[in-house]
Amino acid sequence: MGINKESDISAGLQIGPTNMGMVRIFVEGDGIDLPLDFDPDEALEIAEELRAAAEAAQAMGKGKP
Repeated sequence: MGINKESDISAGLQIGPTNMGMVRIFVEGDGIDLPLDFDPDEALEIAEELRAAAEAAQAMGKGKP
C-alpha cells in the first residue's frame, strides 16, 4: 500500500500530549491500536511536513475544473 493507493480501510486518529512529555499519535482501526510517540521536536517536524503536504494537495486541487 502506498500514498497514492486508495483503500476501504477506516481508522480513527487521536493526537495529544502524554504525561511523559511526548506527543502521541494514536491510530485505532479494525483490530489495531497503534500508539506512536514522538518527542516535541519530532512532532513539530511532522506538523511542518503535514502542512506542506496539505498545501501541495490544495494547489493540485485548484488546478482541477
